[in-house]
Amino acid sequence: MIHPSYTDLMEVVNSEVEPGEQPVVNSRYSIVLATAKRARQIIDGSEAFVKADCPKPLSIAVEELYESKIKIVSDETEVSED
Repeated sequence: MIHPSYTDLMEVVNSEVEPGEQPVVNSRYSIVLATAKRARQIIDGSEAFVKADCPKPLSIAVEELYESKIKIVSDETEVSED
């Protein structure tokens, strides 16, 4: 069994959405894509933002998402770096 569950991850990701706004994540597919993309970044040398019990990149990515160390943004949203 995966811990945290997809439902838990979706709640964490959508926790900052105001009532009436569109949720950031609507499906498990979005969670899978986001964690896979982050795992690929970790494999390619990006530093992990959490200390995970398991050294696997996907487990680290899931833990980062669950602890809100990373955010999922839609393709339409531009990310500006300050």
